[in-house]
Amino acid sequence: MVSEPPSNTELDADGGIESGVSPKARRMLAEETRTANGIYGIIVGSAVLVSVHGSTVTQLALAVLGTLVVYWVAERYAHVMARRIVHPGALTWSELNRELHHGWELVTASFLPLGVLVGSRALGAQVSTAVVAALLCATVLLAVAGWKVGKEAGLSLGGKLGSAACAGAFGGAMILLKTLLH
Repeated sequence: MVSEPPSNTELDADGGIESGVSPKARRMLAEETRTANGIYGIIVGSAVLVSVHGSTVTQLALAVLGTLVVYWVAERYAHVMARRIVHPGALTWSELNRELHHGWELVTASFLPLGVLVGSRALGAQVSTAVVAALLCATVLLAVAGWKVGKEAGLSLGGKLGSAACAGAFGGAMILLKTLLH
């Protein structure tokens, strides 16, 4: 059963309760959402690098960016449609603009691994080696995110290392898949 928000509150662009929530809580939730989008973008971008059979770095980079843009558009479309279903009435241009500015981290999080991909190739690496370098970069980014989780949770050194290893395992799995598939 879905409960209705209290009558003195408004819903923000993502359907969250806007009034009655402290500005600090809103900022933290927004940062959490941006971070989650970035992590998701790194994982999806890595999966595309593993699965696409491009013969050039340009083809691979375009495949990653194209896929992530499609994911971003699909996610934004789903949010706009859900908002219109749950909250009937026309969206203002301001509300639509706000919706379209959310979640872009899904795409931009891939820029560093793609930079490693392109840079490795520019330095003379074979395409397959450049892909592995990009996947290693993504793995490090995921492990750093895992380390931050452990740090914020106040875990011991072993706990932080375990958290980093767990997060980095996504990247490790991508590298293993790339090795097994190609």
